[in-house]
Amino acid sequence: MAISQTPIGGAAALLLPISLLLLLTTLAASLSSDSVVSELSDLQSQSPTGVIHLNDALLRRILSLPTPRPFHSMIFFDATQLHSKAELALPKLKSEFALVASSFQSNNPNPNRNPQLFFFNIEFQESQASFGLFAVNALPHIRLIPPTAADVKTDSIQMDASDFSRLAESMAEFIESRTKLSVGPINRPPAVSRKQILFLLAVVLIWTPFFIKKLLTGKTIFHEKNLWMAGAIFIYFFSVSGAMFNIIRKMPMFMADRQDPNKLVFFYQGSGMQLGAEGFSIGFLYTIVGLMLAFVTHVLVRVKNRNVQRVLMISMLIVSFWAVKKVVFLDNWKTGYGIHGYWPSSW
Repeated sequence: MAISQTPIGGAAALLLPISLLLLLTTLAASLSSDSVVSELSDLQSQSPTGVIHLNDALLRRILSLPTPRPFHSMIFFDATQLHSKAELALPKLKSEFALVASSFQSNNPNPNRNPQLFFFNIEFQESQASFGLFAVNALPHIRLIPPTAADVKTDSIQMDASDFSRLAESMAEFIESRTKLSVGPINRPPAVSRKQILFLLAVVLIWTPFFIKKLLTGKTIFHEKNLWMAGAIFIYFFSVSGAMFNIIRKMPMFMADRQDPNKLVFFYQGSGMQLGAEGFSIGFLYTIVGLMLAFVTHVLVRVKNRNVQRVLMISMLIVSFWAVKKVVFLDNWKTGYGIHGYWPSSW
């Protein structure tokens, strides 16, 4: 009895175009991914920091790739109009983000590794649709898109504020913990270049013999009493004015009023931030009290006229009381905490 082979041949004929279609689809997806990766690599190599400028069109191309994509995406959301707001520190964070990108690129020179990591920055005025796609409504905002992310709003990972508290170093730790990729050491540029160091060494070597000669004869500025006195006052003012905080945080002296950009704000109400002007104002009040105390203990005690002593002492007490009262008032206005005096109930 003969067995018909027509159904088997028909099935084979049906499976062949389906297999070819799947193969062509896979090849097309692979070619599309390769073309996007090649384009991103070119853009990365053209950027001096390794950060690619992202826009709506490029983001759509990246998200249109089938998952898993062959790379991670790290996006820094930026808004140029908010760079003047010191409390956001967007320029500083953007610079640290670029430092992480350049360090990653220099520490991982092999471009053929898989998966890769690309760094992007995107600007609000140019790409508002992308901000809406990620539901970004506050800055600073940094987000990581894993290769498997299908819905970027729910599958991407937002970097918390604690993850950039130590700037580039903590950003690198976030990347390594989430992607299992090694960023490597952060390559910060030296504060002084090699040429500057050589020039300073040459100046020091030339000046050293003359300095030693004057030092032995006691004719240097370091032998001036007034210089040490002025230095002590400066150090005191520097300590009580919060100048070190202003330098470390790069705080501005003043800022524009949010309600009226034409007005300037010199005193910021709130304990989260301190402007340079208010720090210097408090430091000036503290310095007044300190100088008056020094005057009373070193100069006023040598005045022989009792009436002059009394008048000067009362005047300085009044001014010192006024200065301390202003400091207490500003502290209460800024932080909301009050300072109250209490008389002892018994001795």
